[in-house]
Amino acid sequence: MEMKETVLKKFKELFGEREGVKAFFAPGRVNLIGEHTDYNGGHVFPCALTIGTYGAARVRTDRKLRFYSMNFDRLGVIESDLDDLVSKKEAGWTNYPKGVMWAFEQKGFLIPNGMDFLIYGNIPNGSGLSSSASVEVLTGYMLRDFFGFDVSNQDLALIGQYAENNFNGVNCGIMDQFAIAMGKEDNAVFLDTADLSYTYAPIKLDGMKLVIACSNKKRGLGDSKYNERRSECETALAELQKVIDIKGLGDLTEEQFEQSKTAIKDPVRVKRAKHAVYENQRTVHAVEALQSNDIEKFGQLMNASHVSLRDDYEVTGIELDTLVEEAWKVEGVIGSRMTGAGFGGCTVSLVKDEAIDRFIDQVGKAYLAKIGYAADFYVVEVGDGPRAL
Repeated sequence: MEMKETVLKKFKELFGEREGVKAFFAPGRVNLIGEHTDYNGGHVFPCALTIGTYGAARVRTDRKLRFYSMNFDRLGVIESDLDDLVSKKEAGWTNYPKGVMWAFEQKGFLIPNGMDFLIYGNIPNGSGLSSSASVEVLTGYMLRDFFGFDVSNQDLALIGQYAENNFNGVNCGIMDQFAIAMGKEDNAVFLDTADLSYTYAPIKLDGMKLVIACSNKKRGLGDSKYNERRSECETALAELQKVIDIKGLGDLTEEQFEQSKTAIKDPVRVKRAKHAVYENQRTVHAVEALQSNDIEKFGQLMNASHVSLRDDYEVTGIELDTLVEEAWKVEGVIGSRMTGAGFGGCTVSLVKDEAIDRFIDQVGKAYLAKIGYAADFYVVEVGDGPRAL
């Protein structure tokens, strides 16, 4: 609860009285397996984390919006207005909450009053643990709480994605917002992105933990090769649809893909589509492995996922490859792979408790020696979804 007190205290300092102020939390997320499948109609397997974004807010009597982030305190209070919900480069991080407000209004939920809005996130920024989606879900949750909008948590995820796509211009899939809005303690979400059907799969990590290694290589999603990969897959899908009746690459088994891949006219697109198909199948098998308590198999599938992202999808880069390849050398590491969009960001590793210190030491030293700057490590736990504090 000390985080709640921290944001409320800072809120009072900046915006005066605490009357009518409420505090909220939305988690970050990590995807355990199923990368770059979410826009290809495949499965993903993310979980919410115990780290995330804390917020405090109060409804105003006018239409003014005042935003403050404790993570970017040098920016001070950024002012805006409900009648000026447009994306502006100089608005920085406030484009995320503003995008969600805009999206609510687009969907017919008119926001009657402005707000004072303060956030503090303990997700490493730019790490690929979805700080932006966390802020989006937090904002949506807050708006529902204050104004009584009739939307489900699943709607909050869709609204967040709509805002990111249409307000902020990042062509993201549904996974991040869904994993955060629908997070459940000690469970990961097995989500079929083709139709948003999902089940919870219990993750009982007895004697082991998830360790996130942050490469500290800065990346911007919108200007990375992310959109390029999406269009390569879309073209490959259109080529395949001439010979086989499918809606998305996620509809294919490995065998079906191998039989019909000659329809794809470019060898690079063949590799991209192969990753989408095989990664989707790996994700299905990984969940089966967990359900039958075969954690070793789960780890092997994580490793295979990284190899495919490195060789077929080509989204890893030297930083992520170094983190993963060094992780594989450490005894007690069950599996390790890049997670998120790639080109920087993070890896996720499943590490036995007794090996965690050795893992951080060994991988950290090797990374620093090879890359020239340090990686950061976070031992994380599977957490719950968004909530009022």
